[in-house]
Amino acid sequence: MTAVLDTPTAAGTVVSTLTERSLRARRLVVDMAASERGCHLGGSLSVLDILVAALHRAAAGDGTEVVLSKGHAAAGLYAALYVSGVLPENPAPLYGRAGQPYTGHPGPKVPGVRFPTGSLGHGVPYAAGWALSRRIGGHGGLGIAVAGDGELQEGLVWETCQVAAARELGNFVLVVDRNGGQNDGLVADISPLPGLTDRFAAFGFEVVETDGHDLAALSELFDRDRSAARRPLAVVAHTVKGKGVPAVEGRAGSHYVTIDATRAAKWKRAIR
Repeated sequence: MTAVLDTPTAAGTVVSTLTERSLRARRLVVDMAASERGCHLGGSLSVLDILVAALHRAAAGDGTEVVLSKGHAAAGLYAALYVSGVLPENPAPLYGRAGQPYTGHPGPKVPGVRFPTGSLGHGVPYAAGWALSRRIGGHGGLGIAVAGDGELQEGLVWETCQVAAARELGNFVLVVDRNGGQNDGLVADISPLPGLTDRFAAFGFEVVETDGHDLAALSELFDRDRSAARRPLAVVAHTVKGKGVPAVEGRAGSHYVTIDATRAAKWKRAIR
């Protein structure tokens, strides 16, 4: 665990800072939904707290890399990168505009984005490969992949899990944004994931379930010292699609949203 979290007072300060970042980021995502093209609002809001906490871990400067494998939640990533101080400019007014890097899926033209993602499943092996390269080079740092639960239908995810366990990549962390939804409906209706924690355990992972909106719990997980770990870590983070915007929380219709400026202003006022 890093020194900044050694005391309850310091831990509380960090959580307070991350909470403020998450609130700011949520408002930015709503602004992006009010762009001409709209954005994947529901999944961007569900994953925001995970991204904010993971980027705080990466800011330690030890070589930790955060890969958003569910790349369609790019609006959430751009907002999280901005409030975390990685992006030098507010991405919201530039989102989806010609000539700007803030597209519907993230790519390496965006500061803080090393790998392009969007084709589901591919970000997981990117992060595992990063973790392996750090381990081979004798360096510290984690490879953190943030995936969606619908994304787990991709076979590449499980092939990567098999390799990560076989290579004893204790510095690989796979976080599942389990909001229960995907493009065509509910994950439970399309390809259910019963016994998900048992599945990861069977692949040789350490497994933790947590509230994906609990910034204190997420920070504690990411800040654990994994330098001697022999098993990769799977974090099943239970989240709410559209989290933070009462008008769309938990609604399948929040998957992709385009709204006008008036509605955006109303939704931002409701974010607390």
